[in-house]
Formats: sequence, C-alpha cells, structure tokens
Amino acid sequence: MVTGYSASRSVSHNMVTTQFEIDGFHVTRTLGVVRGIVVRSRSIFGTIGAGLQTLVGGNITLLTNLCEKTRQEAFELMLQHAAELGANAVVGARYDATEIMQGVTEVLAYGTAVFVEPTK
Repeated sequence: MVTGYSASRSVSHNMVTTQFEIDGFHVTRTLGVVRGIVVRSRSIFGTIGAGLQTLVGGNITLLTNLCEKTRQEAFELMLQHAAELGANAVVGARYDATEIMQGVTEVLAYGTAVFVEPTK
C-alpha cells in the first residue's frame, strides 16, 4: 500500500500528462507543485539475483521490475498529493532518481496540480 497521503482520493491516470495542457480541457486553477517520493534499497537476494542475470546479458528483469514498482508507487503518491490539494489533473509530470547511498535510490514523481474543466 502507498503511504504518505490519503488513499481515499486520487487523480485519474488519464488526467496526467507531461505536456502543460490537456486536450479538450482548460486550466481554471493552478494549485502548485505536487510530488511523490519513494526511497528504495535492493535486498541482498535481489542483488545476488540481478548479479547472476548480468552473467547471461540482456534485460535484468529483477531490477526492471523493482524500478517499475518504485516508479508506480511514486506516481500514485503524486496523484494522491494532487487530490489532497483539490486537483483533478496533473500537468508537466516528470520523474527523477537520485542514488542517496550505495544501493539506496530515491525516486521522485512530480508535476503541477491543476483543476481543469472541459473546453466549451
């Protein structure tokens, strides 16, 4: 379960874009920057498994799955944060990642929370 913001409300996934506008809608209120942050470390078993996968080459699925799960959690936290501010959309959505220490990475999803209405 994602923690940090109320799980009862969230912005719909189809109302999030990397653009600064959503086709068919106009922004009536800009509510500010929203973010979702997840700090994740690899388990010893994941590290060993990923190390073994590097021996044969190709996609390292253990790490791919870990990255995807972490990004999804950060994204959901961002949407919950936006809903807490009263937004129904997020524009300019982005991801960032920073290695805090060896084997520990912060993943940040961020954007601008907005309230939009259909264009007439």
